[in-house]
Amino acid sequence: MITKRIIPCLDVRDGRVVKGVNFEGIRDVSSPVALAEYYSSCGADELVFYDITASHEGRKLFTEILTETAKNVFIPLTVGGGINTVEDFDRVLKCGADKVSVNSGAIKNPLLIKEAAERYGNQCVVISADVKRVDGEFRVFSKGGRVDTGMEAVSWIKKCVDLGAGEVVLNSIDTDGVKKGFDLEMLDAVCNAVSVPVIASGGAGNIEDFITLFTSLPKVDAGLAASIFHFGEVRIDELKKRMRAAGINARI
Repeated sequence: MITKRIIPCLDVRDGRVVKGVNFEGIRDVSSPVALAEYYSSCGADELVFYDITASHEGRKLFTEILTETAKNVFIPLTVGGGINTVEDFDRVLKCGADKVSVNSGAIKNPLLIKEAAERYGNQCVVISADVKRVDGEFRVFSKGGRVDTGMEAVSWIKKCVDLGAGEVVLNSIDTDGVKKGFDLEMLDAVCNAVSVPVIASGGAGNIEDFITLFTSLPKVDAGLAASIFHFGEVRIDELKKRMRAAGINARI
C-alpha cells in the first residue's frame, strides 16, 4: 500500500509565512525557516514553499530563505512562485529545492515543462494548478489566483503531464482556507485524467477531512494544508495516528 503523504504549505510574502481565505485576506503567520524546521521535526513528509506574489509582481522567487531552510530541513522541499524559465528551475534547485512547482510560467509557455523535465527529470517538475468553478466548468487561474485564463482545468493538467510534469498539486480556490473539506469532485476528475501523483490542496479543516480524502479517493497521493497546521488546529503526529487507525498507510 502506498504511503500517503502529509505536506504543510508555506505561502511566503515579504519574507514571512502568510495565510488567507479563497486566496484573499492575507495575514502574517511566522518565519518560514523556523516554521519549516518545526514541521520537519514533527513528522511532515515534505514541505511546499510558494512565493505567492512573485508571479503577480513579475519578479524572481526568493532564494535566501530557501537556502537557509534547505540547510536546516532534511525532508523534500517543493518550491514555486515566479518560475518562468529553465534558468529559474536551475537557480531554485541549486538553492536546495528537490522539486520545482510551476503555474503561471507554464501557462505562458507550456514547453517550459518539457524543457525542464528533459534537463532535470520528470520527478523535479510539479505542475501547480489554481482552479475555480466558473459557469459550471473547472477553470485554470494564474497570477496567484487573480486571473481567469479561460482554460478548462482537467485538460490543461493532462497536457502538462503529457509534456513531462511528474506530479500535480491541485489547489481548489473554491475551498481554500474555508476549512469545510477538500474539493473531492475536482480531485476525482483530475485523478481519473492523469497517472502521476496528485496532491490535494485547499479546504482541510480537521483530521476527519484527511480521512475522508484518502478513503474516498484512494488515488490521491498526498494532502496539503496550511492554516490548520500553522495555527495548531491539527498536529501532524496526531493526524498520522488517526490515519493509521483508519487503515490509511502513513509514515510515523
